Amino acid sequence: WAPLGFGLAAWLFTGSLIEWAERVKLFRLPIAKSWSRARNLPRSAYGMTMAHCGVALVLAGIIGSQAWQVETIRVMAPGDSVEFEIIDASGGQIDKQSGVAEVAALDFAKVNPVTGPVYVDGAEPGDALKVTIESFVPSGWGWTAVIPGFGLLADDFPDPAINIWTYDAVGLAPAVYGPVGRVPLKPFCGTIGLAPGEAGLHSIVPPRRVGGNMDIRDLSAGTELYLPVEVAGALFSVGDTHAAQGDGEVCGTAIESPMSMALTFELVKDANLRFPRYETAGPVSRHLDGKGYHVTTGIGPDLMQDAKDAVSGMIDLLCGMHG
Repeated sequence: WAPLGFGLAAWLFTGSLIEWAERVKLFRLPIAKSWSRARNLPRSAYGMTMAHCGVALVLAGIIGSQAWQVETIRVMAPGDSVEFEIIDASGGQIDKQSGVAEVAALDFAKVNPVTGPVYVDGAEPGDALKVTIESFVPSGWGWTAVIPGFGLLADDFPDPAINIWTYDAVGLAPAVYGPVGRVPLKPFCGTIGLAPGEAGLHSIVPPRRVGGNMDIRDLSAGTELYLPVEVAGALFSVGDTHAAQGDGEVCGTAIESPMSMALTFELVKDANLRFPRYETAGPVSRHLDGKGYHVTTGIGPDLMQDAKDAVSGMIDLLCGMHG
């Protein structure tokens, strides 16, 4: 139950934690050339141009304005909508038949791929790109893993562990884990952002002011996200779709799940945003607020240690309650 507790604590522990920033040097890897299967789709009832972007991978990085080593996969105009195909955060290394051997053998040169970049016509530094998340089409399967060296409690959980989930892709009923685990589902994209203005190769793992791997579970259908533009065309990419996550990935992963998603782009000229902001279409936690909560805490002068204590307390509580 301890690995399960480690994973389920992510749904119960509130506070987005990013401890990967110190690991950036591990992910400064070469970028593979992107490709696409883009094709025109009929115009929608709202008059917006619809397009489809296939799997175009920018492996472990986004290119800055003076180092466009990865060609854009499509040029879009403000008001256009795009359907993106997203593969899972492992870059296809984990599938429905995978086990701990595949987790231990993960090639980090392939993790956290994104689909893009898309060039938005007219976008200039100082503008904001408004991205409306229209919808998701989930795949019905995903995975959650404890990856050695990853996660808030990596020292306490050194061995790989994995759970392959199957879930209701239409009704999104809570995903089942064993006799007691039920995880409410709410698809969203973990990585969504623009190219940074600084030239060179940039890790996708830590988020930055232009977005990226923010892992904000409220970036779900109906949300409007505003991203600061630092390069001409914005160079938008998206990936890392999840079927569910808490406020942060304390075990290092959520329910990582391939799916497609539809987005609409608009420009806000001269917005001069300091950081990303977003507006939700309504309340964000009704999918999991049907009952009360068990809450554990960590208290002390070191915020990181407090977070570890709180998550450890939740693991101990779950294991004590369910054996």
